[in-house]
Amino acid sequence: MKVDNAERGRDKRQTWKFARQQETDYRKLKIAVADSEQRSSPTATKRESRVVAEEEGDKLRIKITKREDIKSRGLTIRLGKSFRSSPSPPTPSFLAYSSPMSNFMAAPNQNSNPNKSFEVGEAPNDSISSLSFSPKANHLIATSWDNQVRCWEIQHSGQNLHSAPKGMISHDHPALCSAWKDDGATVFSGGCDKQAKMWSLATNQTMTVAAHEGPIKEMAWISELQLLVTGSLDKTLKYWDTRQQNPVHTQQLPERCYALSVNKDLLVVGTADRNIIIFKLQNPGNEFKRIVSPLKFQTRCVAAFPDQQGFLVGSIEGRVGVHHLEEHQSTKNFTFKCHREGNEIYSVNSLNFHPVHHTFATAGSDGSFNFWDKDSKQRLKAMQRCSQPIPCCTFNQDGSIYAYAVCYDWSKGAENHNPTTAKNHIFLHLPQESEVKAKPRVSTGRK
Repeated sequence: MKVDNAERGRDKRQTWKFARQQETDYRKLKIAVADSEQRSSPTATKRESRVVAEEEGDKLRIKITKREDIKSRGLTIRLGKSFRSSPSPPTPSFLAYSSPMSNFMAAPNQNSNPNKSFEVGEAPNDSISSLSFSPKANHLIATSWDNQVRCWEIQHSGQNLHSAPKGMISHDHPALCSAWKDDGATVFSGGCDKQAKMWSLATNQTMTVAAHEGPIKEMAWISELQLLVTGSLDKTLKYWDTRQQNPVHTQQLPERCYALSVNKDLLVVGTADRNIIIFKLQNPGNEFKRIVSPLKFQTRCVAAFPDQQGFLVGSIEGRVGVHHLEEHQSTKNFTFKCHREGNEIYSVNSLNFHPVHHTFATAGSDGSFNFWDKDSKQRLKAMQRCSQPIPCCTFNQDGSIYAYAVCYDWSKGAENHNPTTAKNHIFLHLPQESEVKAKPRVSTGRK
């Protein structure tokens, strides 16, 4: 189906303010200026200075509100997707700073497939927002910003892969999230049209099964309850019996839903303002626990542990937190840095546990994905960096295939999208056992 570029651009501009509120808005950047550890006055107290950024053409005018607190050694500037330590600031109170995304797009590596992964045919016409594998077969779903939800059958034999399109449905506005029912034959999708659709692959019939007052950002199927849960930018979490018109329960959230993960009876929700809300699904109407994210910056993704003892959380600051629910396991909590390139620090966009080995993968806006073992606290494999960001990823049901999207992630809006250079790809990687199987940690002799 052909989509008029002008119409698509208008649609992007209209839905941008709704669907990407979780992104750092380039018109209202929050820029943190790190204070010097030592001041000229020994009695001076440490304070964090703030600056205000305003858009001016293709640059940002940055007004320093506490210039006297800034030592000439340097600035640390937060731009959502990336951080950078800049040279010593000039004396004037206004600075011009270009977005580092332009530097990323001009990275030396222009290869969209440096890891020589298999590419899925007939990829979406616009950026991919979510990927989901069927729990029963190698059927892959992708939602995208061209309003479409597509399904492929992936044939896997040894080291050979083949993809065949199975079908496609449309939303009225960009589709943002997807999930499978546990029967492996029913797909759910939601997005900027504020509705969730249920698609039967057997009959190719669709019906609306959920609705919100804002875009639906995340969703998951809860097998234990046979309910669909949807998280929205309208600050609500809703549980749906697909046979009924109204939600079974509506849970108010403290802020907009940015991330959601379900594993058996554990539900983890990440919202704006770094809230993490945990629900035990034996009693889904009551919060089990609410905490502030162990990461200092905006939450981008979460993943519940396979053993339901905790969760992972990824942020825009190239960092992942490993957090346990019970206090007696708090000594196992830690955070680590990832998806960084020199002084550039990129968002962690996706966290996925391997279904067999229970190690996990991270993918980020630097265009790379890595495999990790949280128990031994080590990286198992680092893959080569692609030429565009990786916004979403998923394992198939037995962990033999890792699907990842490579495309523009809309961090700079529709006006900076160039269809001639920003191609959309879905790749399939076949993880080797050495890449995803946990290894014993080698002792360094340190305590």
